[in-house]
Amino acid sequence: MSESAAIFSAVVQQRRSVRSFLPAPVDRAILEAVFATAQQAPSNCNTQPWQVAVASGESIERLRNKIPQAFNSGAWTMDFPYDGKYAGVYKERQYAAAATLYGAMGISRDDKAARSEQFANNFTFFGAPHVAFLFLPEDFGLREAADLGMYAQTLMLSLTAHGLASCPQTALSFNCDLVREELGIDPSNKLLFGLSFGYEDTSDPVNSCRTERAALADCVRFYD
Repeated sequence: MSESAAIFSAVVQQRRSVRSFLPAPVDRAILEAVFATAQQAPSNCNTQPWQVAVASGESIERLRNKIPQAFNSGAWTMDFPYDGKYAGVYKERQYAAAATLYGAMGISRDDKAARSEQFANNFTFFGAPHVAFLFLPEDFGLREAADLGMYAQTLMLSLTAHGLASCPQTALSFNCDLVREELGIDPSNKLLFGLSFGYEDTSDPVNSCRTERAALADCVRFYD
């Protein structure tokens, strides 16, 4: 393996979803370097359809206060449907991931209150000092959403390479109107998901969670 391949493999292996962060903010110069690297992500016809809003400081604190209130009151608004259903091996993986996550915190399967409390932590960004909201311009569809996914992965790898942790969160799209209003985002930009990030709190048991990956042969076929 070449040196560059080994470095890349290490970064990919290190990246994972972190659900507890230290409050210390990331220096602005580091943030700009991280997002500048992510800008190199591929996209269909180089359209670069992502629109990203990064909230820190007072902005994230306002959202950290208002989003849980909106969620608890049932005031949800979503730009994209959240109606996917998993079956077969995909459902098995979903259940296994949940069991691993809640097991790391000592939360049993039948402790619904504790599970709900942990889920609600999505809306306070797991204590992260920064959150990125990822938008697609309206009229864009599935293909452009794939572009946004490639951008998000590039961003998370860039964060990892800079010693930072992150967690992509579909739940952060549940209050799209509130997010747009607070950050002054034009309604033509549609919120797909959010990404909390910062420095990992290594002392929190939740971050001991390690999910497994399927064997290569389960997902990839090589044809000669």
